[in-house]
Amino acid sequence: MTLHEALDPRPQDPRLGGIIKLALLAVGGQGGGVLTGWIEALARANGYAAQATSVAGVAQRTGATVYYVEMAPAGAGNPVFSLMPAAGDVDVMITAEMMEAGRAIIRGFVTPDRTTLITSTHRALAVSEKMVPGDGIASSEEVMAAAEIAARRLIAADFEALALGAGSVISASLFGALAGAEVLPFPREAFEAAIRAGGKGVEPSLRAFEAGFRAAQAGIAKAPQEPARPAAARAPRGPARLLVGWEELVARADLLPGDAAGIARAGLQKVVTFQDLAYGRAYLDRVEALAAMDRAPHDLTREAAKYIANAMAYDDIIRVADEKTRTGRNGRIAREMGASGDKVMQVTEFLHPRAEEIVSLLPARMGAAWAANPARMARIDRWFNKGRRLRTDSLRGFLMLYVLGGLKGWRLNTLRHAEEMAHLDRWLGIATGYLPANYDLAVEVLRCRRLVKGYSDTHARGLSKFDRVLAAVALVKDRPDAADWARRLREAALKDEAGTALDGAIRTIESFAGEG
Repeated sequence: MTLHEALDPRPQDPRLGGIIKLALLAVGGQGGGVLTGWIEALARANGYAAQATSVAGVAQRTGATVYYVEMAPAGAGNPVFSLMPAAGDVDVMITAEMMEAGRAIIRGFVTPDRTTLITSTHRALAVSEKMVPGDGIASSEEVMAAAEIAARRLIAADFEALALGAGSVISASLFGALAGAEVLPFPREAFEAAIRAGGKGVEPSLRAFEAGFRAAQAGIAKAPQEPARPAAARAPRGPARLLVGWEELVARADLLPGDAAGIARAGLQKVVTFQDLAYGRAYLDRVEALAAMDRAPHDLTREAAKYIANAMAYDDIIRVADEKTRTGRNGRIAREMGASGDKVMQVTEFLHPRAEEIVSLLPARMGAAWAANPARMARIDRWFNKGRRLRTDSLRGFLMLYVLGGLKGWRLNTLRHAEEMAHLDRWLGIATGYLPANYDLAVEVLRCRRLVKGYSDTHARGLSKFDRVLAAVALVKDRPDAADWARRLREAALKDEAGTALDGAIRTIESFAGEG
């Protein structure tokens, strides 16, 4: 006898044991409301009493919503349905994204004694993952491993990709997976009838339904592992003279030792695209200079090939404008937004230029003088530091950015370029200064360039962290574990935007740096 039976000795209607409890976690744009509506309509059309509720959350982007459906056979007394799922009391859990499956497990909605878990293995990154300066992406493999243990039955596939391939949205492929799982007492035809009754996007939804149904029938599909694919080799196009120059640079890159050659080819393409062939030659000059100091296993050359390219192809206003006006960008946005045929698409760029960005475009000496004048910088900031919206689907807005993006020929004369090259040379000087006494420390200092990225405020924060890390490395440079400390400092700097972890690591070093 259960505790409930002991407290309530009245005869229980055995038909109440047929109550089915289904929960769904989805974020904005995934059609969670549509899917819930289909499930509710499906139950009622097949003689079941049903109730659907939803409660918005704040897990990702616009927030993950918890949709909840309870259904029971008609005539099974007068069941009082719950408004929210309870831990340990869910028969079917559907999650429209991999991390939502993890959250469902943590909240106790998935249990090995009763829950069938249907989840998409694709990722829609949470804000907390995106805002980490380093790699903040949570592990899908860990969630999959937990799901295999926590669920009575697991059905996992990339239902997002299946839906997109069918020209629909993930709600339709998940509905197909629910039918294919055969956890509800309704035939497949009843599911399809619910889609048809909706009356909108019927054919694409049915195609996605079919794809999801087949995936569920196939059983468990592991989270897809991205295969290592070589970069698509695109033949360069341009004047014969420039093509000859490009091939000469590629031949130089191929002479670098070990893995550095492949990385240098990619870096060469990056810096030449950023500027021109002469800039590519300057890149190889720097890499070859470090290669001449290197030894097996050539870690120094490999890291130099990667991070010197990143340092030379910095993000400035010219590059941002160029990226926003490149051929094919509008077409890609139109495909992502589903704008085709008679649909009108408007593209608005949100810009917020600071005084520093404006002055960075001036000639190096003039810009340095202006930047050193607080009153002048404050005045420029008042003129330009405003949120601006620029419509690049209009001719005027597009031409403004197009002209700005075409200033590559002027870039090498600007204050920003002078500052970036001075910083690059100082960084390489510090690394090579450590090289004779501590090879590993020199390599780690090269890797610290990873901290500097982006433009505007993001670039300023990264540069500040970079300088603080190198200053802290200088305190431990004579220790045998200096390279390990450099790695720890870099990883700490990448953990959070505010630099709290880095502050703690630096305090630790300062606590023992003065000891004999």
